Amino acid sequence: MWSVDEHLADILRQVSPLEPLELQLLDAQGCVLTEDVTAAVALPPFDNSSMDGYAVRAEDVEGASAESPRTLTVIGDIAAGSGGLPTVGPGTAARIMTGAPLPPGADAVVPVEWTDGGTGGGPATAMRAHSTAPEGATGEVRVHRPAPAGSHVRRRGCDVADGDTVLRSGTLLGPAQLGLAAAIGRGSVRVRPRPRVVVMSTGSELVPPGTELPPGRIHDSNSFALTAAARDAGALAYRVTAVADDAASLRAAVEEQLIRADLVVTSGGVSVGAYDVVKEAFSGPGRGAFSGEGPEGGAPSGEEPVAAGDPGGGRGDGRGDGAATGVEETDPGAEPSHTRPGGAGTAGRSAAGGSGSPASAAPPPPPADRVDFRRLAMQPGKPQGFGRVGPDGTPLLALPGNPVSAFVSFELFVRPAIRALMGLPPQGRGTVRAVCPEGVTSSPAGKRQYLRGRFADGRVTPLGGPGSHLMKALADADALIVVPEEATSVPPGGEVDVILLR
Repeated sequence: MWSVDEHLADILRQVSPLEPLELQLLDAQGCVLTEDVTAAVALPPFDNSSMDGYAVRAEDVEGASAESPRTLTVIGDIAAGSGGLPTVGPGTAARIMTGAPLPPGADAVVPVEWTDGGTGGGPATAMRAHSTAPEGATGEVRVHRPAPAGSHVRRRGCDVADGDTVLRSGTLLGPAQLGLAAAIGRGSVRVRPRPRVVVMSTGSELVPPGTELPPGRIHDSNSFALTAAARDAGALAYRVTAVADDAASLRAAVEEQLIRADLVVTSGGVSVGAYDVVKEAFSGPGRGAFSGEGPEGGAPSGEEPVAAGDPGGGRGDGRGDGAATGVEETDPGAEPSHTRPGGAGTAGRSAAGGSGSPASAAPPPPPADRVDFRRLAMQPGKPQGFGRVGPDGTPLLALPGNPVSAFVSFELFVRPAIRALMGLPPQGRGTVRAVCPEGVTSSPAGKRQYLRGRFADGRVTPLGGPGSHLMKALADADALIVVPEEATSVPPGGEVDVILLR
């Protein structure tokens, strides 16, 4: 048998980061930077007010109080975006709005709440709208509190100075990072694109949710759970209608999807039954191999590690070419207007590697359409398949069909592969040590067991039993309890490793 770590290592040896692209900012959301981003302008680009109030000379309001206010002449308004600015001289003030540039002569801002707002009455709570009270930009204002020099002023470059590196290569771009890039004037960035992951369930017993169940049939849940998981991991995910237990149909469905796939994920059909269609479709002479024994020399069944930058067919993104038969696209985001160099599979990937990928070239890849089916020393998820299909050698991960097995397998193997394609470190989930008050009564010797659990305050509670069909416990879980291969139980109050799912 293969160990979990050996199987994952073999996958990561053959999955390398996608080639970078220059993308517009919103198209780059969820992508990983491949360049340092430096500021061409300072933030803020000029001294500006942090409050609605009055721009003043600090010496003119020194000693001001409610009993002894300082009266200043208002010489005009300064709104955000104003160009020509009045000069504030002795005994004058300019009414100023938040974000507006500080005018010449002023060195402080008095909040409107510290004044009478130009009404001649008590402390103001707000300014009157300019459209209804334009006289507020003239007249006099009484200031009730002093404002030392620099008060309520944001100095130029106090956030970012000219030439500062604001985002580092390897940064995952979220809303805050994209906002920063926009603030310094960048309209596009160079990133590794989000991987395109095609997900398909197999099984003649599957029918779509929302339809009536005939006798002996079940709703397809795996393709929905795995597609959602792929999106959660950062991929652009495409769900394919369930494929029946027919090897030729499955091969045709996979081949049809390769135009828009950087990774293919199947569920079901990888065990030892007579109708295990994935193994049938990609095993046999010229198709694949069943590898029940563990790896020798780090590679299974004569398979060699794959070069990070092996040649490919130069396919485009494919998502603008129309959906393939029986396909639902589940990522609702707008499609970036770009074509990927190298296209599907390992084509167009960077030979420079990255986190979780080899940094040097490896021997040539094995023949296309080679998928090795393995028995892993784990529960659930013992049967697994991994290989490469199609002319570009697109990675294919074949997961078991039981829902919990498929989900656990995704977390252990598919999520790291997606992250490797993105150029991120493969292990994205946090792992902590936790006390298990109830313990684990039984775990199979020689296998790493993954149990569903709830984690809180350093303690984890198992949910449901070890059965790989128990979906309710999976839905209630926020963690996976890891029982190592050498343990056959965990005593009450014992410590365990816990993979956090949320």
